[in-house]
Parts: sequence; structure tokens; C-alpha cells
Amino acid sequence: MSSLPPDTTDDVRDRGAAVAVLPVGSLEQHGPHLPLTTDTVIACAVASRIAGEHGFRLLPPVTVSCSHEHAAWPGTVSISAATLIAVVEDIASSLRAGGVGKLVLVNGHGGNHVLANVVQQAGGAMVLFPTYGEWQAARAAAGVRTSNDEDMHAGELETSILLCTAPELVRPGYETADSAPGDLRHLLSLGLAPYTKSGVAGHPSLASPDKGRAVLDALADAFRAHLPVLER
Repeated sequence: MSSLPPDTTDDVRDRGAAVAVLPVGSLEQHGPHLPLTTDTVIACAVASRIAGEHGFRLLPPVTVSCSHEHAAWPGTVSISAATLIAVVEDIASSLRAGGVGKLVLVNGHGGNHVLANVVQQAGGAMVLFPTYGEWQAARAAAGVRTSNDEDMHAGELETSILLCTAPELVRPGYETADSAPGDLRHLLSLGLAPYTKSGVAGHPSLASPDKGRAVLDALADAFRAHLPVLER
């Protein structure tokens, strides 16, 4: 799947969308079976679905974000929270100058905590999706057996979505890669390394493409609750 929208400038002009959708991913380890770009692939899948269903303008993804908790593994690249704020706010400002007043941030990386503050400060001009609760509800609706807390990285949820949307990116071995994360109360201070040797913190053995498809369907349904904010 391509993460780059094929629109020309004429396409954007003719569509005249008043809402843009920005996928925000990351470049970080996802164990031996998923690519560094996993969160970007997921954010793009969700964003593409939303934009397509509602006629919004789909933007290319932000591919590097705040992944400092994964710094112990090769391949992870991060930017500071301040830089991520500046990138998102500059994009929103440029969109407004072009007549697009609303921006949906589709966040694929749980470590991008600062995006909540960006939306909080935007005065109703931005929406952050999916929230923690929306991910949890989508898990339940799709029959995902694990919760956000016990399957927080490279596990059942993320592996299922990639098996559905980009199976060619999933390496063999996920069936035996389970690694329960345990008590993560010091994750922000110490990073993920004390909790897993492989980089996996979850249960990828439970993953399936059908679960991934059902999660995306549930998220698409959940997004409709945000439409009143975007229509104000």
C-alpha cells in the first residue's frame, strides 16, 4: 500500500475539502517481525479510510516522531516533542492559509503524547483520533483478546492490522514472538528496554487479518462521533 496520496493540485482544487487528515506515525523498532514504519502504516490505513469515506483531503504522513522510549534498539529515530508540535502547527497554519480550516490528526504511535496538547490548544480546529478509549473499544468490537495495556507494542493489534493492510511487511516468526510487558509504570522514565528483550510487548501470536479488518471497521464507525466538531 502506498502512503502517498496521488492528488494533483487540480484534484485538490476541484474537491475543495474543508477538512484535512494528517497521519502521524513513527520510525521505531517493532520487534523482529514488524517494520520500523509500522505506526506510519497503521496511521495511513486509518487516515485513508476516514478521508475516503468523508471526502476529506488526505495528507502524506509524518514519518518520524517521539520514539525516545525505543532508543535502545537499532533503527529507531526520534524528534523532540517541540519539533513535532512545530511541524503539526506549521502544517495546520499552511492549510488554513489555503482555505482548509480543520485538521484531523490520526496518531499511530502511543508515545506522541504531545499531540493531545496541540489539539487542546487549537480551539476546536483539530481533532485527535483514535483516542485510548477508541482503540480499546475497537479491540473489543473486533474480538481482539488483549487490552491496550497488555498488548501495547508489536502485539496482537498492530500485527493484525498489518496482516490485513500490508501482509508483505510481516516477517515470519510472529506466531512465537509473544512477550508480556508486565508492569510498565516506569516506561516514560526508563524506556521499553527493561520490559522486553525482543522489543515486543504483547501477543502477536493471536493476530489475524480478519481482526485487523474488523479493527479498521470499528475505528471508521467510531470516527463519526467526531464529525460534529469538524462541521462547526
